[in-house]
Amino acid sequence: MAWPVREARARFGALLDASVSEGPQIVTRRGVETAVLVPIGEWRRLREETPLTLKELLLAPEPRTETLAPPREERHYRPPPAFD
Repeated sequence: MAWPVREARARFGALLDASVSEGPQIVTRRGVETAVLVPIGEWRRLREETPLTLKELLLAPEPRTETLAPPREERHYRPPPAFD
């Protein structure tokens, strides 16, 4: 459901309850979708799935080299031809 800003302000408790029970709620300003209110569990899940920025990756205290390059696919090569 989309909530106009004025209604979202006036009925914030209902907006919060709807977010928890029904899922993400969209807030509009002048008919344009502007923001989304999501339950905290979904927010945490989304944050965990979000890849790190290059800055966060470089400044991280622990090495995170597994995310620098995608994994290589296993390649199968033909054996070289035998020359007589």
